[in-house]
Amino acid sequence: MNIPQALDPIASAREALDDAVLDSKVFANETTLIVRRQDVARVARFLRDTSGLVYNYLSDISAVDYHPEVRGPEGDGRFAVSYHLYSMLYNRRLRLKAFLPEDDPVVPTVTVLWQAANWLEREAFDMMGILFEGHPDMRRLLMPADWDGHPHRRDYPLGYETIMFSFNKDEINQHKPYAKKD
Repeated sequence: MNIPQALDPIASAREALDDAVLDSKVFANETTLIVRRQDVARVARFLRDTSGLVYNYLSDISAVDYHPEVRGPEGDGRFAVSYHLYSMLYNRRLRLKAFLPEDDPVVPTVTVLWQAANWLEREAFDMMGILFEGHPDMRRLLMPADWDGHPHRRDYPLGYETIMFSFNKDEINQHKPYAKKD
């Protein structure tokens, strides 16, 4: 079997898609490409389909809320979406990352490239409120359909329940909506 020589993903992406790549980093032998959010699908397709790269496995999609700090090379970006890619042919990993502004947390879907993205994108939508433009079934995955808000955002209000011990159980039970026995 004749396997093409592995290419440098940073150099290849910058050469082919220079306008899309904002920054790149290598730390602990893992590469991160930071791209413009509107170019996520285009860069992902390039990384998957280019001989010498072949990042053919999407292992995860994660989202981060940097509230209240502002991050990102473009000066905006409360949210970041990271696509964790793996090349089975070359045994290497790459993180594709895009920053999204608070007032428009939208990024193109990659479900046309990897079916595994379907539920991963739905989870990021459900927990963080990230919208994936072009997604075939953008609805909540974990929370009830009528749930207000997105629980993994830093500004989501926290609930609190007093822990029940033997000394305060009567007081706590008074406030609980237990079913009444007939």
